[in-house]
Amino acid sequence: MPKLADAKFPPDCQSLPEGFWSAVEVWLKKPHVVNKRLCGATETESRDVDAEDLGTLLDAGDADLLRDVSLFLCGGESASHQEHKAWSSTVRTFIPKVNSYGGKRQKEVVLKDSDRHLVTFLPFEEDAAAGKASFKRGNIYQLRLCAHGSEQWSLELHALTSDGWFADGVAYPKLRWLSSELLPKLARWAAECRAGEFRSTLSLLPVEKYSLTYQQLKDKYKSMVQVWPEVTDPEKFVFEDVAIATYLLVLWAEERSVKSLTAPQSFVDLGCGNGLLVHILTNEGHPGKGIDVRRRKIWDMYGPQTLLEEKAITPSESFLFPGTDWLIGNHSDELTPWIPVIAARSSYSCRFFVLPCCFFDFYAKYQRRQCKKSQYKEYIDFIAEVSRVCGFDTEEDCLRIPSTKRVCLVGTSRSYKQSEEPELEQRRARYIQSRRASAGPAAQRSGVRKNGDCCHGSPERDGTSGSALENGFQPRSAVETVRNCAALPRDFVDRVVLKVATALLGMSEGTSAGGWNKGGSLSVREVAALLEQETLQLLKKECGGLQTLLKNNHQVFKVEAGTVYIRDWRDKAESQRRPTVPGALKTRLCWFHAHHPQGCPLQEHDCTFAHGEDDLRPSTRPLKKLKSF
Repeated sequence: MPKLADAKFPPDCQSLPEGFWSAVEVWLKKPHVVNKRLCGATETESRDVDAEDLGTLLDAGDADLLRDVSLFLCGGESASHQEHKAWSSTVRTFIPKVNSYGGKRQKEVVLKDSDRHLVTFLPFEEDAAAGKASFKRGNIYQLRLCAHGSEQWSLELHALTSDGWFADGVAYPKLRWLSSELLPKLARWAAECRAGEFRSTLSLLPVEKYSLTYQQLKDKYKSMVQVWPEVTDPEKFVFEDVAIATYLLVLWAEERSVKSLTAPQSFVDLGCGNGLLVHILTNEGHPGKGIDVRRRKIWDMYGPQTLLEEKAITPSESFLFPGTDWLIGNHSDELTPWIPVIAARSSYSCRFFVLPCCFFDFYAKYQRRQCKKSQYKEYIDFIAEVSRVCGFDTEEDCLRIPSTKRVCLVGTSRSYKQSEEPELEQRRARYIQSRRASAGPAAQRSGVRKNGDCCHGSPERDGTSGSALENGFQPRSAVETVRNCAALPRDFVDRVVLKVATALLGMSEGTSAGGWNKGGSLSVREVAALLEQETLQLLKKECGGLQTLLKNNHQVFKVEAGTVYIRDWRDKAESQRRPTVPGALKTRLCWFHAHHPQGCPLQEHDCTFAHGEDDLRPSTRPLKKLKSF
């Protein structure tokens, strides 16, 4: 029963042994936090088992296995300890991101010994069709919290046997991974007692259904990455919208099952942006549309089956959706606090899903009121409060998307009877007016919205009319103001790039005779000191300022941790970042060919940028319409 690895805690660690069990719970309930090939795991309810139950569990025709496991469960102390009291037992089922096991399920019996601070994992494979389960004897392992004296603790990883370990990197990790990845993380979490920091994700859904649906949609829509015409990162935006669509589709499927509904739910996406979420939900059978104040290039690629409207939503009775089942607000900015209001006023049966991003109140930017919470948490609590005031039973969940803003709020039912609607409408109006008053004069004069503002006006009720609520509210212009340095004059940008690059190159003359000069490095602050005050003032008006300009010119510069370097496209990492494709369209001139004292370090046929005007091959490829998926 060999010890594979251990991790020692600092002598003054005060979180043990409680922190050990806290860390174990993360590994049990959220294995995907560590093992990225898993989507999650499900657990049966905990129950106590004794030695007799263990024999039944292991189907112990193999007396040697039963004896070895019993001894292992006692930490290998002695056979006399086999008369130990009952262990706490659960069975967890792994949910891989990509199922390569067919109809077989990969499970573990987890046995906890709170007295000895041991937790033992007994992996087995269940074949439901054949009606049998087989334990992986060679993969049985144990985590032990060991005390050395009164103040020194260590976390140890033990295996039942050193032979026959099977690993596939998914449900069956490699021994080296358990030792070098899992054990150090568990030790750190135990020392810091960080279990509470890991927010439960997908808590409102069956994770297995989510995993299966996500893989199907990802395979179905991944080709969109290749034809994405927007300036935004296609990898992030395509797969993020696929994940959000997956969440909604599974949520709605569960709702149909619980409520015995047959028809697919209808929806309206308010502030739909690129419209991809609308496109996916429509193609998956849900009738709906998206509305945004500004149309995007990609809208023309979806085809007529995807309904997208270019319209600014203003606060009036004209913008209610009485025939719609669900309203969606996906990173809807200024519209976010209004979505529960629209849903509540559209109809008693209308529900909503909102994924907050930027912080907006009803009429202005959201103003923090506490310092004990993060701004993000305070804002999520504010939107939840709005939802409750509107009369929704509100649930909070956390999505699995490539974004730091992942918490969503779902309003699926009402906390009041339909006959109480007039009273609730008065409460909503008073609450909105109170928020407007507390926001100050600037908020009362005007409000701005990116994707069109929602309806919150109403007939005369409690002295508040629709026009009164609408007064001073101004939808954002359909013309987007670009402040990411992309709209700066080209000659201005070229001058800044040349000045910074010349300074970097002047710090080195090449590493060897005939060597290509890669220059030195400067912090962003040092680069700013090279520029004139007028230049800095102009950059200050742009989001991100100087650093954004340098990053935009990634052909020339590499910016890492606030330090600026000349980019060397000969490096392996750089070639993988921008692979050369035979016949690639060279639509931009190579800066190094034109400005570097030694020219471009790559040959003309290896460089993805044009070496001179004659090498330019401008793209004439038109946008293709997407196939109907």
